[in-house]
Amino acid sequence: MKTIFLQGGSPTLREQLKTVLSSSSGQLVTSPDKADIVLRVSKDEIERRVLSLSERGRSNDIELAGHLEFEVIDPKNGVLVEREPIDFRREYFNDQQDVIAKDNEETVIRKEMYQQVVRTMINRSRAALEAKGK
Repeated sequence: MKTIFLQGGSPTLREQLKTVLSSSSGQLVTSPDKADIVLRVSKDEIERRVLSLSERGRSNDIELAGHLEFEVIDPKNGVLVEREPIDFRREYFNDQQDVIAKDNEETVIRKEMYQQVVRTMINRSRAALEAKGK
């Protein structure tokens, strides 16, 4: 699994996949023909939900909940791993005194969530490919 082509998915997912692959001697390629495997993402969504409000009606606790579905195929469209769901979630406190920093915090949290999703996708893909090879 040295070269991977990502079909679908958000720009943040693509960015995190590229980062994770480059740190492990892998490469995100621009064409399925150049790839060992193709990660096909059919759903990639994150919802932002307010969990609690302050006395003034502003959000205190925020939940980011995401759902992603992917499958692994070979460059010739042969399915290597059937569609797999990944659900992910994070909560954080929204300090109304430091609004600008909190906007940045949410961006960082989203990136961290996608880093974990990428690791999960790669680990599940590896495990499935190793199981098929046995």
